[in-house]
Amino acid sequence: MIRRSVAHSVPAGSRSAVVTGGGRGIGAAIARELAGRGYRVLVTDVDEAAAKSTAAEIGGEPAAYDVTDPAAAHAIAARARGIAPLGAWVSNAGVGTGGPLAELTDAEARALVEINLLGPVWGSRAAIAAFREQGGGGDLAITASLSGLGPVPGLSLYAATKAAVLSLASALSAEVRADGIRVHAINPDGVATALLETMEPRARALVRSGVLLSPERVATELVGLFGTGRVYKTVPGWRGAMMRLSALAPGPLLRAAPVLQAIGARKSH
Repeated sequence: MIRRSVAHSVPAGSRSAVVTGGGRGIGAAIARELAGRGYRVLVTDVDEAAAKSTAAEIGGEPAAYDVTDPAAAHAIAARARGIAPLGAWVSNAGVGTGGPLAELTDAEARALVEINLLGPVWGSRAAIAAFREQGGGGDLAITASLSGLGPVPGLSLYAATKAAVLSLASALSAEVRADGIRVHAINPDGVATALLETMEPRARALVRSGVLLSPERVATELVGLFGTGRVYKTVPGWRGAMMRLSALAPGPLLRAAPVLQAIGARKSH
């Protein structure tokens, strides 16, 4: 594999990294980025075949992993440490079920909370324990979303889980700083992945009304935070500023939602 000249890297093979939801989309791009920066990547996914495919591509190792299982998180951390000292853990696995809250099934609502929020909780606890057992140090990252910064009608519960992990990352950063553990979160606008296509049509149209990013752009921006004290970054930055303003005065955005959905629907054709 050809190594790129990058700002953050580790001596080749000296550290392991865990990526959840690494079988496809953003997770696969993050796994590739980490491998290019010298990490030995443990690619995990609830879909073991997808994890094996990404791992084979980057020279990593695959593992089937359900992020809703707290005991499994510790087993994954132990497996990664068996490869090399743990240097990074990326909680990326997520579901993008969209639609008004009242229209979600009980199973869809539960999956959003258990995968998007509790998944990073269990992963963070396992990673912190592993970092501390090694004497401290390491990067802990979460794939969040622009939707976590303001009201997103049609994606209310999805957005709530992303707002929650942003809050988690901010507070957790202070809790573990003394251990030398750096916590990061990335808030991308819409990303061109298969997950986007699974969203309810109105929610998908709203996402498409913004900037559609590539998984590779998100991966580069996220891993670019490693080794720094920056907790989170929104991509693109100007969209983050707009969403923060909408959180202060949500009325205009909510009234504009039908127009934005129409724009997004046109972009998809």
